Amino acid sequence: MAFQRSSGILLHPTSLPSKFGIGDLGETAYQFIEFLSRSGQKLWQVLPLGPTGYGNSPYMSFSAIAGNPYLISPDLLQKQHLLKEEDWADLPEFSQNAVDFEAVMPYKRKLIEIAFTRFQQGYVDQDLQHHHDLYLLQEQFKKFCYEEKDWLEDYVLFITLHEQNPEILWNNWESAIARRDPQALQQKREELHEQIEFHRFVQFIFFDQWLRLRQYANMRDIKIVGDIPIYVSHNSADVWANPENFVLDHETYEVAQMAGVPPDYFSATGQLWGNPVYNWEYLQETNFAWWIDRFRFLNRYVDIIRIDHFRGFEAFWQVPAGELTAMNGEWKTAPGTELFTTLNEVMGELPILAEDLGVITPEVDKLRDDFGFPGMRVLMFAFGGGSDNFHLPHNYVRNSAVYTGTHDNDTAVGWWQRASKYEKDLFYRYVVGYATGEPINWAIIRMAMSSVSSIAMIPLQDVLGLDNDGRMNTPGTATGNWGWRYPDSSWLSSELGDRLLDITQIYSR
Repeated sequence: MAFQRSSGILLHPTSLPSKFGIGDLGETAYQFIEFLSRSGQKLWQVLPLGPTGYGNSPYMSFSAIAGNPYLISPDLLQKQHLLKEEDWADLPEFSQNAVDFEAVMPYKRKLIEIAFTRFQQGYVDQDLQHHHDLYLLQEQFKKFCYEEKDWLEDYVLFITLHEQNPEILWNNWESAIARRDPQALQQKREELHEQIEFHRFVQFIFFDQWLRLRQYANMRDIKIVGDIPIYVSHNSADVWANPENFVLDHETYEVAQMAGVPPDYFSATGQLWGNPVYNWEYLQETNFAWWIDRFRFLNRYVDIIRIDHFRGFEAFWQVPAGELTAMNGEWKTAPGTELFTTLNEVMGELPILAEDLGVITPEVDKLRDDFGFPGMRVLMFAFGGGSDNFHLPHNYVRNSAVYTGTHDNDTAVGWWQRASKYEKDLFYRYVVGYATGEPINWAIIRMAMSSVSSIAMIPLQDVLGLDNDGRMNTPGTATGNWGWRYPDSSWLSSELGDRLLDITQIYSR
């Protein structure tokens, strides 16, 4: 699909300011959209929005579809009279610069539980209008539960069971539950009815808040770029409910073949993600029903879909269970052409971006180009080789998306502080304008904006000119990631917006 020449900002909602210790879908998200509008941006890219597990990574979620409860805005719940300001009278002084997940998650859970109780019991000492509003909300909740039951019922039961024994993986639950015996599952649904209903409420509120935010963005001519990770976590509702879709041990349901990538720019021993790889033969037999459902759902909630690790749809790196690094793996072919052909037949041509980084072969290029998906270029990868470097702007094609860096890169300033002499020398030779004294982050932003790529995407950290302290994720490290936040909406000043608008207009973005 051909994309209009445009630009946007990469920012995960958890990075927004909030007094509740983690960014959410409330007021500051709307303020961010206003900043995008004032500065001429047309795109807001987010990371996966699912409930996170170990390490708080958006790419290791308990569900490929469900929403993250901790993105729910208590302020918006207050406007619906489901919370009162006095409910957070004991609000801790959370860090404004980073998410303290261990402190934030139980506190927000407490607030959402209070809201759920009011939702169930009804308002007390409220006027008739508020009672009517609650009635409408409850009717919307019933509608949501009915329309989303195909994925929702598996997820809410899974997450409830997980919370009963959070240290135990689902394949180590009692055998009847792990193997999904219908009678045993029904017994659990009856036994845990209240907790299950709470999680239905959480998902209803999340998607209600998200859809309102997306509509607000669309009204201001801003499109949401959502992220669909190629893999899902083993400890997820998806694998528990659909084990036949994955390469698992038939007896224990342990991962038999793990996903990852061979040694690359980020790691000399490769990256071992631990997710199960797909049983593509079975998925082909079902006409890719599970994948079609994923795309269909995400397409309802975002405007453009970014496919993470696109190259895995042509061939994927699998590593036998028990390996400690990704070095001893092998490439296996995947039926990407058949999958995307089926997707087009079922849903028509979708607005898709392909994250085609890593070990890319002519076969991967062909798969991307056959379906017209824009690939990615990353300027922080541009200066380590010669003039034929794929990531140098003179080698770009129009149907591509250029990034100064991604969520896995250092910031522009942090990269410059650590760049080699070779990289800096090539940069000076390549970017004559840098001699004018323009800050390095703006010189790199200008390079992206001026390129021929139809899409230019800039992490907010680079617009703000932050150093390595603003890094979102360091691949290959299990802890200390995903927590960066900017502390206050005043950081998105009118001067900053004007500068971004000027460079956007100069290059017809």
